[in-house]
Amino acid sequence: MKNRPDLAISIGTIAKEKFGKELPGFVIRALERIFHLDFINTFLTRGFIGTEFCTRCLEYLDVSIDVEGLENVVAPEGTKLTFASNHPLGGADGVALISIISDKLGRDVKLMVNDFLMYLKALAPMSIPINKVGGQSRNLPAQMSEMFASDSDILIFPSGKCSRKYDGIIQDPKWNKSFVRMSADSGRWIVPVHFIGQNSKRFYRVDSICRKLGIKFNFAMMLLPDELYRAQHKKFKVVFGKPIPPSALDRSKSPLQLAQEIRELAYSL
Repeated sequence: MKNRPDLAISIGTIAKEKFGKELPGFVIRALERIFHLDFINTFLTRGFIGTEFCTRCLEYLDVSIDVEGLENVVAPEGTKLTFASNHPLGGADGVALISIISDKLGRDVKLMVNDFLMYLKALAPMSIPINKVGGQSRNLPAQMSEMFASDSDILIFPSGKCSRKYDGIIQDPKWNKSFVRMSADSGRWIVPVHFIGQNSKRFYRVDSICRKLGIKFNFAMMLLPDELYRAQHKKFKVVFGKPIPPSALDRSKSPLQLAQEIRELAYSL
């Protein structure tokens, strides 16, 4: 595999492009340590792209996945699928699901991601950027419509963010309704997915403190690169449910109600 230094991440470059200003050198160095950037860039520059990137990333992290329910993923030929999963990890879960869906199911799948993740150039061929903040957020409905009208399957985390501890239980917040309505409108079957795993206690503690103090800045999200680093040598489990055809969606219920029912179904797997 040819070395690809152009695939490396630069904290300084990202900050300047996103926020229009340069960060002081000591701040960049501190963030590089927090994000384990040397560890990440060592892998990124190996040059893996797309699905191979995801599979090789699991090997690099020495992460193993116990997969159940692949036999459930059966739909009429030519049917497009929406894989709707809980989001416990915020990094390794997305990589693992792309690898499983692509390699084991042979499906052409795209992952809906925050546009920050598009700086992972190796993942870009598998990703559809959705900017949910800032000036581009007004284009979100059009971006979503284009995505669901595509010929690719879609992997989506309907919670919009990774799981937190609510009422003493590590779980997703309520799932957003858009994936139900748009899947139905585009004739997609919805596959509920349960990814079983969790981040470190520190992650949930930081998030809990921020919420109690009313701090709006998402400090927990800043810890996600470290959580990916901590996922090394761990084993997780993924369970796929049976696809739900558009005709099975109860039109007497709102998309929001159906989204929560599918969420509950995923967690029951």
